[in-house]
Amino acid sequence: MNEKPRQIPLDLPVAERLEAEDFLVSPSNEAAFNRIEAWPEWPDPILVLIGPESSGKSHLAAIWAVKARAWTIKAADITMDRVPHLVSNGALVIEDADRGVDEHALFHLLNASREKRGFVVITARKMPDLWGLKTPDLLSRLRLAPSATIEQPDEALLQAVLVKLFVDRQLVVDTALIGTLTKRIDRSIAAARRAVERLDREALAQGRRVNRGLALDLFRENPPEPLEVEPN
Repeated sequence: MNEKPRQIPLDLPVAERLEAEDFLVSPSNEAAFNRIEAWPEWPDPILVLIGPESSGKSHLAAIWAVKARAWTIKAADITMDRVPHLVSNGALVIEDADRGVDEHALFHLLNASREKRGFVVITARKMPDLWGLKTPDLLSRLRLAPSATIEQPDEALLQAVLVKLFVDRQLVVDTALIGTLTKRIDRSIAAARRAVERLDREALAQGRRVNRGLALDLFRENPPEPLEVEPN
């Protein structure tokens, strides 16, 4: 018997919703969410937002950016000549500060922003002491800034995130599938993203529905393979 030919799934972009009402609050991220919601009543104009890859840092930062009318920039794109423009808005999100940054430019930016009474939210996967910074004054400034940490999700949040990821792909799934995935993937939002992407891709390739049976076939023995994801 001939096997059913596999279809080649198109790599189409998925529109992920990053509105305030789409952020799922749980004990693992409640403190960070409350800190963002408390703006502008902050004890310091700088906030360092810490969390694992794809944990919701960028989502929270996007919520704050709407509230504060902030601009957003990758840390690697900060240069000395751009500092005057970046601080002129009064509110700025700096993404992925632990992935490489011009330390002199960042230090100058933080000082200039403070002088202009501006606000800055900085996202990173780990605390500033672990960024490998060589500039003592910058490290000292970041150590003094308040931080908010997002932990790995609990089971309830992981299940809710899985549902949201399927909805973002316009896929309707049942509780049996969600329960199966929760037991077979790492307890992280990055793992949930990889699992949903793999299920969607394989369902299209095999001409099958996204359901518990497909999940069992894919994840019974082999975990989801690593896939490139945008950092959050």
